[in-house]
Amino acid sequence: MHRSVELAALPALETPVLCVVIDTEEEFDWSGPLSSRNISVRSISDIGRGQAIFRRYGLRPAYLLDYPVIADPRAAEVFGPWAEAGECLIGAQLHPWVTPPHEEVVCPYNSYPCNLEPALEQRKLAALTERIRSTLGIAPRIYKAGRYGLDLSREAMLSGLGYRVDTSVVPYRSFAGAGGGPNFFGYPDRLFWSGPEGRMLYLPVTQSLVGPLRFLRRHAVSQRIFGRLSSSLHLPGILARLHLLERIMLTPEGVSFAEMRKLVDSMLAEGERVFAFSLHSPSFMPGGTPYVRTPAELDGFLARIEQFFDYFFGPVGGRPATPLDLLAMAEATRQKAAPVAVVAA
Repeated sequence: MHRSVELAALPALETPVLCVVIDTEEEFDWSGPLSSRNISVRSISDIGRGQAIFRRYGLRPAYLLDYPVIADPRAAEVFGPWAEAGECLIGAQLHPWVTPPHEEVVCPYNSYPCNLEPALEQRKLAALTERIRSTLGIAPRIYKAGRYGLDLSREAMLSGLGYRVDTSVVPYRSFAGAGGGPNFFGYPDRLFWSGPEGRMLYLPVTQSLVGPLRFLRRHAVSQRIFGRLSSSLHLPGILARLHLLERIMLTPEGVSFAEMRKLVDSMLAEGERVFAFSLHSPSFMPGGTPYVRTPAELDGFLARIEQFFDYFFGPVGGRPATPLDLLAMAEATRQKAAPVAVVAA
């Protein structure tokens, strides 16, 4: 899909800002087949490990709850007090295969919300939105499409349900070869609106290409470098080992502190001031995700989070923010200034 999008302007930020976005979801076998019966959310009881860290650094994470999480009786007990105390934000993440109504065939293609019939996607998201509202008394305004299955042309559906910030875009990555997901090459890697009349602010996952060849991210060749053929020939790994070009995401899941620091330093050098730190809630429980399989790996995972926060709020001089803080700043600036730029997505 191709359409014009408008880069979002912000007031001049004296210091970089960091948002924390957590895909708050059930545990399931990431390598196995999808099933509507995979609704275990044992890790809800372990999320407090992360919240304690976020609290120490003054961060207000955005927990994007999916249906199995909000349907669990513990959801109100865990997230309600944090939200009431202003210690977190509550949003929504749509995993179609575990969200009613169950009308579609459960398969990889239909696991991307953008591949569902628009009316079915709307009914599923409406059910999730209402369950969050009735359980927590909160109207969620931050959204993520499960498996990053976003379709910009369905923005009216999102805004009609009250959403104002989307966090589904993954720059420099295509999911087209993984069951028919979206291709995000060509999308902005910074805050944007979907055109001059767009009602949704898009906060992409912080991911970029780092290294001497990083200029290639602005060219179509970057998609070929990370395409299926090149990946089968191990080209991305070869370029990374040679420290010529690395695709790094700002996450403690499978990414070292040294890599996260390299990413942030590279983006700061090019003028970026907005960063989104992403992770999955089951990673706070050993065995919850492939990234944290044992208690020892959990210790390392938590240590990486703290090490990165020490760096970002220490030497970098950053400060906490939330997606809704960014929305307020972008809206205020949008009312006063002409569009920053329009690019094709």
